Amino acid sequence: MIHKEYADYAWEQAAQLLAIDSPSGFTARAAAWARDAFDALGFPAHITEKGGVLIDLGGGDSSDGLLLEAHTDTLGAMVAEIKGTGRLRVTNLGGMRAENGEAENVKVYTRSGKVYEGTLQLCNASVHVNGEYGNVKRSFDTTEVVLDEDVRSAGDTRALGIEVGDIVCFDPRTRRTKSGYLKSRFLDDKLSVGILLGFAKYLSDNGITPARRTYVHITVYEEVGHGGAASVPAGVTEAISVDMGCVGDGLSCTERQVSICAKDSAGPYSYEVVGKLIAAAKRTEADYAVDVYPHYSSDVDVTLGAGFDLRHGLIGPGVYASHGYERSHIDGVYNTLKVLCGYLEV
Repeated sequence: MIHKEYADYAWEQAAQLLAIDSPSGFTARAAAWARDAFDALGFPAHITEKGGVLIDLGGGDSSDGLLLEAHTDTLGAMVAEIKGTGRLRVTNLGGMRAENGEAENVKVYTRSGKVYEGTLQLCNASVHVNGEYGNVKRSFDTTEVVLDEDVRSAGDTRALGIEVGDIVCFDPRTRRTKSGYLKSRFLDDKLSVGILLGFAKYLSDNGITPARRTYVHITVYEEVGHGGAASVPAGVTEAISVDMGCVGDGLSCTERQVSICAKDSAGPYSYEVVGKLIAAAKRTEADYAVDVYPHYSSDVDVTLGAGFDLRHGLIGPGVYASHGYERSHIDGVYNTLKVLCGYLEV
């Protein structure tokens, strides 16, 4: 049975990755970090042409391979307009919402390598001045990035090197509480990258070789819908997304459990794979829930949509407040690791 120390290791790795800004389209540093982290555990890893990371965890039967998918790209924003005031109108990358980003600190990355700080604020954000403050519908047209620089015109901002197309990253505010709760933006899905590193370390530390060939694909365009559309190694017959498990009204999963998804917005997952995941949870005594996600799609949905002939599944630690300031728990991490071990019988 895998020890809980590997859940702690998974969180430590996830926390390091969360400190690297990587919204969709701006993932090179995060991908390089993931490649190096798997390499350090003794598993060959390389950057794909698309920018993801493909890792070989070894194993025996390569004609019945398993691909585990997680993503390191996150939500974020891009400069869409430099206003006459010198402030920035932004457009979202992925499902980032203005309501969840308002009053959050941001960094603006320029193509020259300079980085500037600012805050996403409602336009005319002072309550003592704006009598309609509470009535304004939040969107990326009614909010703006206020730079922490002395800028008063578009020319002032451009003089800093900021231009349309520059990337805007939101502060993740990562922390672990004494009670084991894990809080951060972008646990979706950097927490699961950490989990796969924890699984890889378990294999490495114990000299375990899976009976079937096992690969990991860390994708970099999941949040915009095409992360898992490529880089499936020959011989793979099953692909499992290790992503966030949904927590909310109408669902049974909590942050302390591993979620097994039976169906999402793209349709049902493989009945066979879901059954084997449930059996793996029972065999390893993992605390699990089976749920149907109402507004969700995963990397493996895209893998099937790209035409790959394989069976698919989805698991992940329960995550509350998805696409906002998210929360999970170290027990959810541990239960996810248990299911992975049970599924591969290692």
